[in-house]
Amino acid sequence: MNDTCEIAVVHEEVVEKVQKSLPDVSGMVQIFKALADETRLKIAFALTLEEEMCVCDVAAVIGASNATASHHLRYLREQSLAKSERKGKMVYYSLSDSHVIDLVRITHEHANEGKGNEHG
Repeated sequence: MNDTCEIAVVHEEVVEKVQKSLPDVSGMVQIFKALADETRLKIAFALTLEEEMCVCDVAAVIGASNATASHHLRYLREQSLAKSERKGKMVYYSLSDSHVIDLVRITHEHANEGKGNEHG
């Protein structure tokens, strides 16, 4: 099957309607860039399984140093995907809200659905 139209016909009214409704996607791009890193996505997924985790536990989960885990967690926080709280000498991270949790979980579900469906 050819992946392009056999004839070029632009449906002006559809194009105009969609163009008027397109938001600025720069904020969305930043979210996907942040989650496109395998380590950061693992961290985000871990934080869907456990509501909050300290930096040391995140480091152990991803098999990295505390400094590396802290770097990735800070990046997620800077992108408003995670938040942190100091409790005594420990710093705990959690995902910033239910939208981030949903995004990570839905992405996981979708990726698993696609494994058995090569054409979908």
